[in-house]
Amino acid sequence: MNITQYLDQQGVNYQACSHRPTFTAQQMAAEEHVSGMYVAKPVIVQADNQYYMCVLPACCKVDLSQFAQQIGAEDVRLADEKEMAKLFPECELGAEPPFGNLFGLTTIMDDSLAADEYLLFQAGQHDRAIRLDMDVYKKLVTPRILNFSYHLH
Repeated sequence: MNITQYLDQQGVNYQACSHRPTFTAQQMAAEEHVSGMYVAKPVIVQADNQYYMCVLPACCKVDLSQFAQQIGAEDVRLADEKEMAKLFPECELGAEPPFGNLFGLTTIMDDSLAADEYLLFQAGQHDRAIRLDMDVYKKLVTPRILNFSYHLH
């Protein structure tokens, strides 16, 4: 099921946008004319042989040691492209929506996003984005909220 089908099935309001293909969350922010702080990028982390979807602002990176410490994991690394293709077979690589629950993954959101009024994210394709109210996102995904990112300068 793709993300728009899921959102329609849930009966929630969202705004779907089309744009030129973008291959990073920061590029999508520029294309959609919004701050990178409103663009949610999912980063897949493997911690002690379990995958997690970390959701953070486009302009940030995951601090793996901080993430490991907060979830109590020993061995933490980023998932590679082969793993990503297996986890998200219906999505273009790098365009996964930040809904770990749709893919059997625990979703952990960085607290720097939690107070935003909305999120903008890739809709499974590099030329499609969705804007969704944060309250709706939290209700649908129920992410754990931790502090694990740092801002790129």
